[in-house]
Amino acid sequence: MKIAIDGYEANVLQRLGSSQVAFELIKNLEKIDRKNDYTILLPSAPMEDFPKERQGWKYKILKPKMLWTRIALPLFLYTSRQKVDLIFSPTHYIPRFSSVKRVVTIFDLSFLHFPESFLKKDLWQLKNWTKFSAQEADHIITISNFSKKDIIKQYGVSSEKITIAYPGFNKDIFKPIKDKEKKEKIIKEYGLGDSFLIYIGTIQPRKNLVRLMEAIARIENLQLVIVGKTRDKGKSGWMFDKILQTPKNLGIEERVKFTGFVKSEDLPYLISGAKAFILPSLWEGFGIPVLEAMACGVPTLISNNSSLPEITGKGGIKFDPYSVDQIEQAIRTIISDKKLWQKYSKEALIQSKKYSWKKMAREVKRVFEIVGEIA
Repeated sequence: MKIAIDGYEANVLQRLGSSQVAFELIKNLEKIDRKNDYTILLPSAPMEDFPKERQGWKYKILKPKMLWTRIALPLFLYTSRQKVDLIFSPTHYIPRFSSVKRVVTIFDLSFLHFPESFLKKDLWQLKNWTKFSAQEADHIITISNFSKKDIIKQYGVSSEKITIAYPGFNKDIFKPIKDKEKKEKIIKEYGLGDSFLIYIGTIQPRKNLVRLMEAIARIENLQLVIVGKTRDKGKSGWMFDKILQTPKNLGIEERVKFTGFVKSEDLPYLISGAKAFILPSLWEGFGIPVLEAMACGVPTLISNNSSLPEITGKGGIKFDPYSVDQIEQAIRTIISDKKLWQKYSKEALIQSKKYSWKKMAREVKRVFEIVGEIA
C-alpha cells in the first residue's frame, strides 16, 4: 500500500503537543513498517532528525505553504504520477478534496468547551475544519477514551470509526535519575531550592494555574516551577497577564518561578528534584508531561476530570480542579507523607510502562491496513 503522511507540523524545531506526536509517529512508522511505501509531504526540506530516505520511504516538498491543506495537499493527490492509496493527517485537518482514503488524528475538542482560550481566527478554523474532518475522514485516531467519547458526542460519528492510540514519551531521556550530583547542579542553575512542585505545559486559563498558585500561597516554604512559554506570537496579552501577575498579587513572587522553555535534557532532572508533578488543568485530551513525570518515578497530582485519571491510573492523587481547598490538600498529602510518596512513585513507574511511541505507531499502522483493505 502507498501511504502519504502530512508532515507539516512535525518539521519544526520546538515540538510540543501535536507537532511532537506527528514527529514521533513519522519516526516510529519508519522503524516498524518495511512493507508499505511512504511519502512524507513537507513544506520545506526535512529537518536533520527525520529518518533518512530509503526504498519505501521518501520525502516530497509541496507548495504553496500558506494554503497547505486547501491547495498543496489536494493538488498532490490529484496530479502526482505515483498515486497513493491513503493520506494520513496527524493533525485535526484533512484535505477537503481527495481522490484517496483519508485518516486523521483528532486530539481533543477543548476549543468547543473553552472557546475563550483561543483567538477568534483559530477558533473558527478549529470548529469548522475539525467538524469536517470528523465527519468526512474514513477513520479517526484519537489519544484517549475520554476524547473518543467526546468526538462521538459532538459530531455523531460511530464508535467503530474511531481508534484510540495513546501517545508515548522519550524513554532515553525520561527515566529515574541516578546522578544526584548533576541533578542538584541543574536544580541550582534554575534557582530552585529543596522543596518545589513542577508544572509543565502551556500558560493559558484552561490550565488553571491561578487556582494552583492560590493553593501554593497557603503552604509555607514550597516553591512552584512553571515550565512553558510565557508569550505566544500573535496572541493577546490577556491570555497570560492575569496568570503572570498572580504571584505578585498573592505575595508569593519569590516562590513562583516561570522558566520559559526548558530543553528536554534538563527536564528529567527538574522533574526528579520536585516533590511532585502537578497538572490542575480543567481539560486535557491526554497530557504527555504527565507520562514523562511518571517515567521519572515522580508522583503526579492531577485533576479528576477529562482524560487525566485514565492516563495516570494509580500513579497519582486526584482532586477537583475548581476547588483550591482540594488542590491544597493534595499537595500537603504528598509532601508530608514519605511512605505515601514512595507508593505513588512506584505506581507511577508501573503505569508509565504501558505507553510508548512504538505502540502508538503500531496502532496507527493497523488502522492504515484496515482502511486500505476496505478500499
